[in-house]
Amino acid sequence: MSVHLQRQDTFMRDSIPPVQRLVITVRYLATGHSLASLHYAFLIGKSTASLIIRETCVALWDVLNSAVMSQPTTAEWRDIAEVFGQTCHFPNCVGAIDGKHVRVPKPIRSGSRFYNYKKFFSVVLLAVSDANYCFRYIDVGAYGSSSDSSVFGHSHFGRLLASNALELPAPQNLPGTTFLAMPYVFVGDEAFALGVNLMQPFSSRGLSVERRVFNYRLTRARRVVECAFGILANKWRFLHTPILFKLDTAINAVKAACVLHNFVRQRDGYNFEDTLSHALGRTQLTGVRGTAHGAHVREHFCCYFMSPEGALPWQMEAIEN
Repeated sequence: MSVHLQRQDTFMRDSIPPVQRLVITVRYLATGHSLASLHYAFLIGKSTASLIIRETCVALWDVLNSAVMSQPTTAEWRDIAEVFGQTCHFPNCVGAIDGKHVRVPKPIRSGSRFYNYKKFFSVVLLAVSDANYCFRYIDVGAYGSSSDSSVFGHSHFGRLLASNALELPAPQNLPGTTFLAMPYVFVGDEAFALGVNLMQPFSSRGLSVERRVFNYRLTRARRVVECAFGILANKWRFLHTPILFKLDTAINAVKAACVLHNFVRQRDGYNFEDTLSHALGRTQLTGVRGTAHGAHVREHFCCYFMSPEGALPWQMEAIEN
């Protein structure tokens, strides 16, 4: 990291050491303090603080991305699915997907592209989380006016999933069954199109008991990404306010916070008090059509969750509350 942050001394003054550059950036990400506050705290110019934050966020992403957010291998996908099965009781699940709005000032000459349905300017943070609340993929910078399905379809992760390039494990029988191997799937809300490897809940109107149970079980798995967003925003509190930098710097700051989130989670452990409270706005929900094969996979999960092998003792009571 120090190699990425080291700057050359001049005849006029010594350069700011890499450690101090990192401290300034982490101070901003953790508190959301203004440049004026950093100016008084570290006795540096506001423009200098802005430059340091921009350069250090880029360096954090470059150094930590491959270490804490690399694409999982086939064996790692299986390990992720095992944790989902143990903690969320959704077998063959390898990730939860969701998108959130991150507030930014109106970018110059952007028109209404960043103006979202909640009446503020934002970029979309699309994330895939595992059951340990670590981000496996992120995509930052899509227009705030875009829906989750649109952002997902144009993201690098969405293209990898569509082209079967994620190295997901081969379909496997659900626990306790010996027939009809089921694919490994991601779970999302109604904004994502139903597919062979992407499950969404049933429409909430006139549902049978079996479909209500499926929605409950999917929600248990999908909530991990909500918790991950909550942990992210409450540890890196600059996300609680508009990011008062140029658009590219704001995007780099969000990316840096996400890799720091994983870095801290993997080293501090995974035991904590869950929280769903965060300052990130939900993206717009728009219904999208799925595939017939995806519907067949969802129906099989639905039947499995009502079978003796897949049912939970408390699920019937849970859907009544």
